[in-house]
Amino acid sequence: MENIAIGIGLAVGIAGLGVGIGQGLAANGGLQGMARQPEAGKQINNSMLLALVFLELVFLLTFVLGFLLMGKIH
Repeated sequence: MENIAIGIGLAVGIAGLGVGIGQGLAANGGLQGMARQPEAGKQINNSMLLALVFLELVFLLTFVLGFLLMGKIH
């Protein structure tokens, strides 16, 4: 039972770390693209926001899965 709790903690922590790095890289790429081509800023912004949403979804699904597995412990 304790292994499940440790696994949940590790999963959420690693997912948070990965999402943070991914969002930083996505924002960096989007901002550099907008700086190089200001006329394409709106399209780049929309694509960047869509990528950020998908990255955040990965973390939220990991978080929800952790809560569902916590119900299995008790």
